[in-house]
Amino acid sequence: LPGETLLPKQVNSAFIGTPLEALLRQQQITMLVVIGLTTNHCVETTVRMAGNLGFLTYMVGDATATFDRTGPDGRLHRAEDIYAISLTNIHGEFAQVVTTDEVLAGTYG
Repeated sequence: LPGETLLPKQVNSAFIGTPLEALLRQQQITMLVVIGLTTNHCVETTVRMAGNLGFLTYMVGDATATFDRTGPDGRLHRAEDIYAISLTNIHGEFAQVVTTDEVLAGTYG
């Protein structure tokens, strides 16, 4: 949109190599609602950093997705399992995992 701030990133975390943290602090934003791709890469990394930086962070679980991955042992891990484990890793530690319906209804937090 016209006037919308875009912050291209080069690594998994939206905080690394971008002015995201400075912009949020400058605008006195303390709460983040995070969505995106992929659940266990960019989203999880950004959410972990946001939590560590002291932001009240919500990860919208059903507004993220991942894909099948092959582990170092050659074993295939299904996207559904990776997704569930990623949400489990995040919830209650770095952020609260919420749903799109909760966000739209304003019933999270």
